[in-house]
Amino acid sequence: MKKFIHIDMDCFYAAVEMRDNPELANLPLAIGGRSRRGVLSTANYIARQYGVRSAMSNYHAKQLCPDLVIVPGRMQLYKQISQQIRAIFSRYTDLIEPLSLDEAYLDVTQAQVCRGSATLIAEQIRQDIFQQTGLTASAGVAPIKFVAKIASDENKPNGQCVILPEQLPDFLAQLDLKKIPGVGKVTLERLHQKGLYKGQDVLDKGVNWMQQHIGNFGVSLYQKCAGEVIGRVKTERIRKSLSVEHTYEYNKTSLLQCHQALPALLEELQQRLERNQLSNAINKLSVKVKFADFQVTTADQSGFALNLDTFAALTAKAYQRGNTPEVRLLGLGVGISPQQQQATQLSILD
Repeated sequence: MKKFIHIDMDCFYAAVEMRDNPELANLPLAIGGRSRRGVLSTANYIARQYGVRSAMSNYHAKQLCPDLVIVPGRMQLYKQISQQIRAIFSRYTDLIEPLSLDEAYLDVTQAQVCRGSATLIAEQIRQDIFQQTGLTASAGVAPIKFVAKIASDENKPNGQCVILPEQLPDFLAQLDLKKIPGVGKVTLERLHQKGLYKGQDVLDKGVNWMQQHIGNFGVSLYQKCAGEVIGRVKTERIRKSLSVEHTYEYNKTSLLQCHQALPALLEELQQRLERNQLSNAINKLSVKVKFADFQVTTADQSGFALNLDTFAALTAKAYQRGNTPEVRLLGLGVGISPQQQQATQLSILD
């Protein structure tokens, strides 16, 4: 029987700012850019009570919570703390799958510490994190990987939820389908139209019915609800793409203005590729344009090197698809070749 732990830091960026600035601890707080067009990366739990969420514009967040304090992020510091947390994980297992700076899966099936108890390991990790960083984390423990992730959200903040093997069938049967990874808003509406709301509804229909009415995703969903998808922690992480984008304080009102913004974006993209040793792993170039009416268009083509003229042509192509000449966001990106990325990583290690 597998033993998975999912560790999720509690409002990580905001928690760091509250730790370093105690006067912010009891205020609605969010991390984001200073401009009206900025987008929030996270919010503390006080702000979330007003409906403030990550990926929300500063303007919208301020409408929901006029007293919201928005501070700029300190990404380098967050990365340093994340490395501290990762080092704590490695005391207990080598099977670690980071999902982002603030969350990760751990496979502790073979761990001998804490008498081999995943529950005790999770408790000890959370205690270690608090002692070393002053930050709290929540944890989910389960014999199935995706269930551990769901469980980590059950007792937030600074909580822990353990799903024992004997509890698994009941947990999955009563599970709201919207909590299952891969079930988005559109998919959930489709499931509801079929009378599917909880895991038991899926099990009652059976795998053949799910295949017939939902397709291959229905089969996958049935397998998850039946406890047949155990999962594994993936210690190797291959990046498929890398991009940069910028939301502008004032809209770009012409294609010319968009073209004038490309060199700065290209320089930022090049710096990120160099930092990640991926400059020689490019296999695609892409452009993203978000218009004032929030329509998003993209354009891409094969390419093996950064080229301003190519990005300009792709920008023109994406721009022509818009319903309005005004642009609020531009983004440049590249596709990454897995084979070339692995070769680059090996050469660095050698």
